[in-house]
Amino acid sequence: MIVRSVNVSLPKQVQHKNKTVSTGIFKQPVSGRVAVNQFNLAGDQQVDLVNHGGEHKAVYGFASGHYTFWQKKLGQAEIHYGQFGENLTIDGLDENLLCIGDQLQVGESVLEITQPRVPCFKLGLAFGREDMPHLFVENAATGIYFRVIETGSIASGNDVKLHQAHPTKLSVQRLFKAYFDNSLPETDKKAVMQQALEIDALSIEWREKLETRLG
Repeated sequence: MIVRSVNVSLPKQVQHKNKTVSTGIFKQPVSGRVAVNQFNLAGDQQVDLVNHGGEHKAVYGFASGHYTFWQKKLGQAEIHYGQFGENLTIDGLDENLLCIGDQLQVGESVLEITQPRVPCFKLGLAFGREDMPHLFVENAATGIYFRVIETGSIASGNDVKLHQAHPTKLSVQRLFKAYFDNSLPETDKKAVMQQALEIDALSIEWREKLETRLG
C-alpha cells in the first residue's frame, strides 16, 4: 500500500436547505510532509465533533481504487483526491482485508483501525447529490477511520505497511455489512456484531451502535 495523496481542509460555510452549514469535508491535496497529531492532521479541522473527529476518528483513509468505480457510477470524468473527505488516499487499501484493531505504519506514524465510515448528508454536499450517502452505504466500500497510536508525519509516496494484525481478524467491511446489509441472515449478523464488541480498538460510536442493535 502507498499513500497517493494527503488531504486537509479547514471549515467552510456552505448553504444546505436554506441553512448555513459549516463543514470540513472539502479536503484538498497538499504537498510535503504533514504532521499527524493525536486528533487530526496539521491544517485539518473537523467541525461536528459529535459525528466527526475525536480520538477514534482522528484520520480517515480511503482507497484510490474506489475512485474509478465512482467516476463510472456518477458519470463524472474528474473526481479529485480528497473529495470523499479522506485525509489519506491510499493505493491498495482494502476494507475486506484490513481488520478492526489492525495497526498500520504510515510514514512516521502508527495508526489503528477503529471503525468503518457511516456517511452523513455532508458527503452529498461534496458531490452535489443528496442520494450520495445512500449510494455510499449500498456500495459498502466505506474507507477506514484510524486512531493515532504514534504521532509523526506523512507525505504522498509513503509506504503503508501492516505494523500489527489484530488476532480477531474481523474485517472492516464484514462489520459494516453485518450492521447495514439486510440480506444477510440475522444470526450471522448478530454473531459478527458480538465479535466486534470484544475488540478493545472498536470506536465508542460503533460500540454504542452495536449494543443498541443487539439490545
